[in-house]
Amino acid sequence: MIRFTVTTLWILAAGALYAQSESSWGLSVEEAVIKALQNNRELRVQQLVPVIAGAFEKIERGVYDPELYASFEHIEEIASETSRSTGGQFSVEGDDVEAELGLRQRLPFGTELEASVASTRSISNRAPEQQQARYGLSITQQLLRGFGTTVNLASLRQAKLDTLASQYELAGFTQALVAEVETAYWNFVAATEAIAVFEQSLELAQSQLDEIESRIEVGSLSKNQAAAARAELALQQQSLIDAQSERSQRLYELMRRIYPDLPVEQVLPLQATSLPDIDSSLQADRQAHIQLALQARPEIEEAQLRLQREQLETVVTRNGRLPQLELFINLGHSGYADSFRQSFRENDGDNHDYTVGFEFSQVLGQRAARARDRIAQAQTEQAEQALANLRSLVRYDVLLALNELERAQKQVSASAVTRSYNAQSLAAEEDRFEVGSGTSLDVARAQRDLVQSRIAEIQARVAYLIAKVELYRADGSLLERRGIRLGGEGD
Repeated sequence: MIRFTVTTLWILAAGALYAQSESSWGLSVEEAVIKALQNNRELRVQQLVPVIAGAFEKIERGVYDPELYASFEHIEEIASETSRSTGGQFSVEGDDVEAELGLRQRLPFGTELEASVASTRSISNRAPEQQQARYGLSITQQLLRGFGTTVNLASLRQAKLDTLASQYELAGFTQALVAEVETAYWNFVAATEAIAVFEQSLELAQSQLDEIESRIEVGSLSKNQAAAARAELALQQQSLIDAQSERSQRLYELMRRIYPDLPVEQVLPLQATSLPDIDSSLQADRQAHIQLALQARPEIEEAQLRLQREQLETVVTRNGRLPQLELFINLGHSGYADSFRQSFRENDGDNHDYTVGFEFSQVLGQRAARARDRIAQAQTEQAEQALANLRSLVRYDVLLALNELERAQKQVSASAVTRSYNAQSLAAEEDRFEVGSGTSLDVARAQRDLVQSRIAEIQARVAYLIAKVELYRADGSLLERRGIRLGGEGD
């Protein structure tokens, strides 16, 4: 299982990279991958997803941060009151000041704590000035709904899972990008080598045409023999034009992934320095690759985390169906005097107050709570089914990748044999043409077969390399095999 800390992407490439001068525009497949990880815009966007998820995790943690609060009130009152003894009215002027400073905090157990110190000054034309100082402690404990760390920490745990899932999502995106870059690189290599084949074939066709025309001039061949050679030369010119266009297209596809801001005039001189050398002796263990995929694929890790998140949601919704019952305790100790300082000094007396009680509430019918719980259960079941389906798809991906690798592996050997025999056939047709028992058309056909077999051999070798990349992507080991690690600052 891959472990992540923070979302900064550190690239640790295993093995030595080819040291190429930027001015020469030589590019190896290793350098192409590194450049893509450094410059790809889509990857930069994806790297921000874990940052955002981590911020939401901090928000959930902040729910349990202590809170400092303060309040101040100044009240002036001028009123008329009626004396109960005489029945006469008299004027009352009052001036009250209340100030309070406190600290409150929620705890994961479903507890709310609040400690405060308050001072009240009351002045009236009917009574002497009075100062009150009060120390208070309030405790509120949920006994049913909202009780315990299981439900109260569910949101925080869900945020943690979201953060980790986003990092696995980043890993999956990075792996797909590496596979795309390597595939684009080898397609570019194949297109480049195809041009070399067609250029050589074009030179050979021109040489054969020149030889035939020379022999026609001296009368050893009829003029009709030149038609097949000229047609072959035109055909090779057409093939070369298509190959050059194909190379440009493959080059642009590669550049889009690794150099998105590269000026167009600097794209054309690029040369691939890695060659499609292969080891066709690779023996793949189907079961081992499938087991590796089920353990290492980022998509499966992410899906498992999403399932855990939905399971936590059912904990919250089940708890939400319980009645609300809370126990509250308020304790206070007061001091009274005619001055602010003295009121605090008098706090060691017997003036105290306390309140203890319960508060109960329950929504009758609970239709909303039951509906939320049902939704959470259904979403959990969806996540379970999605995970099972994903595991099945992963097995299928690995089997397809292994099948393609086996096909490409066999095609490498078969195409090499075909090319060898076609080369022998061309040599034989040229010998027959030299002694007059063959025609230029037979030579052209043999040459065409050789060109096609050489192109097929190149494509088979590149297909084998791409199939290996796809297999490593399918079993989730591509990043590890390329020495790329997602980690954190201090990791």
